Amino acid sequence: MQKTILRRTAPEQAPDTPLAGDLPPLLDRLYRLRGVSRAEELSHKLQHLHKPTFKGLPEAVALLADAVEAQANVLIVGDFDADGATSSALAVMALQAMGLSSVDFLVPNRFEYGYGLTPEIVEVAAAMAPDVIVTVDNGISSVEGVRAAQAHGIAVVVTDHHLPGDELPPAEAIVNPNQPGCPFPSKNLAGVGVIFYVMNGLRTELRQRGWFAQGQPEPNMANFLDLVALGTVADVVPLDHNNRILVSQGLQRIRAGVARPGIIALLDVAGRQMHRLVASDLGFAIGPRLNAAGRLDDISVGIQCLMCDSDELAREMALTLDELNRDRKAIEGGMQKEAVAMLNRLQLDEENQALPWGLCLYDGNWHQGVIGILASRIKDRLHRPVIVFADAGDGEIKGSARSIPGLHIRDALDAVAARHPHLLNKFGGHAMAAGMTLSRENFDAFQQAFDDEVKRQLQPEDLQPVLISDGNLTPAEVNLELASLLRNAGPWGQHFPEPLFDGEFALAQQRLVGEKHLKMTLALDSQGQHLVDAIAFNIDPELWPNPSVQRVRLAYRLDVNEFRGRQSVQLMVEYLEPA
Repeated sequence: MQKTILRRTAPEQAPDTPLAGDLPPLLDRLYRLRGVSRAEELSHKLQHLHKPTFKGLPEAVALLADAVEAQANVLIVGDFDADGATSSALAVMALQAMGLSSVDFLVPNRFEYGYGLTPEIVEVAAAMAPDVIVTVDNGISSVEGVRAAQAHGIAVVVTDHHLPGDELPPAEAIVNPNQPGCPFPSKNLAGVGVIFYVMNGLRTELRQRGWFAQGQPEPNMANFLDLVALGTVADVVPLDHNNRILVSQGLQRIRAGVARPGIIALLDVAGRQMHRLVASDLGFAIGPRLNAAGRLDDISVGIQCLMCDSDELAREMALTLDELNRDRKAIEGGMQKEAVAMLNRLQLDEENQALPWGLCLYDGNWHQGVIGILASRIKDRLHRPVIVFADAGDGEIKGSARSIPGLHIRDALDAVAARHPHLLNKFGGHAMAAGMTLSRENFDAFQQAFDDEVKRQLQPEDLQPVLISDGNLTPAEVNLELASLLRNAGPWGQHFPEPLFDGEFALAQQRLVGEKHLKMTLALDSQGQHLVDAIAFNIDPELWPNPSVQRVRLAYRLDVNEFRGRQSVQLMVEYLEPA
């Protein structure tokens, strides 16, 4: 699908003076283009983290401190993705490090119980006889689940980051930066970031109570930053300054080899080198392997891997997660082919204006754990909001939605529910991703209502995919030194994107690598003296290689390729077209 490349523009009130005296001009410009206006925003020291001004935090840490002192039974109820896994592992290990002897975790199996602290999962939890339930990365919408727990005499502390609904659960304490009235300035924390703040607050409370003066060693909370970095990147939350500090600190520890054995083992099976680790490695190498367990089986093996102290056992678990991820890829590949065939049968493609603006796809045989990935793939292919559904049993289907810039998908579902109260059984999510359940008999009506709502909110130009570029680079700037500088100048991520450049190049060589990867040699000057390697992944093999194309227009990232100990500069191509 053809894309429009636009140049990124700096905020109107950008300062004229350099952000820092020793900052290279190009990097200074790149930071300004991402909204950085003060040198302090480039510091990743822990002292620059926002103070813990959460609504509900004093009540939460007081209740948990009482539980530690009384040696009560605490149960962590998590979510079945990478954020939920890191949150669960961090909560269990931090409580253990503070001297709580009875703490365990429970994650609902997505196929049996669905998401969050439901009344059904509370019945399972109650059999474990907890005095306190702490939700991590979920709970803000669990009104009935919290009531069910309290009916069993179980106190509930909700820690979450998802957007709340109209009614908050009646928990003993709620810590969520997005709940009404919370003054914490960063609303972008992942679930693991929220529980990290809660555990820090608990340590402070126990210190003030003299708990650590009684012989219990005081834990170093920095030891958990590898988990915080992993969960934050894997959950694709915006990397504002506060999140960049958390991710940067975690990356530094992992690069230095100071990380959980499970994280080290997962990096190893993914073929990533710790000393060269960047934020995207956490998102593309570890995150999918953890998520695969929750998608296909049980996320518990992922949590156990993160909590494991044995290098050997961590390696075994990492290999299990890697195998699950391979299975997930195979299932996803088959579903993608079926989805494309479904679109072709409808004679719909990305050029056809009859294609629904809000696209819903359903197949009774699709795997419920993989529909979110399929929705993302189709969304990328057609550049429009997509919801993919699978059977959930008992006459219901579950959907996973992915959106494009300009459409807040949860708000769109809320609008559909307001206009058609009978269609959606339940839903929730973020701006770019959401989940929902509806009756199978309502699918046709829902897909029409969803398409109508998307058309109400979007304009035709919103359906044209756009790449935002930081401009072009001169031939002299395409060098190993600059590539290394940019690689380590992050952490880059959501809403703080890795630098992307664009330009036209003479195509000196082109060849297919594997089935769908195009390896190119580009000439940076008119004389063909300055050559550079480039690679484009997942190209259309029916279009490339193309011997008739002499020049190409690219959107690319500058990167360092390391092969057999030798480093060279390489362009990582995000988009290419004949010039």
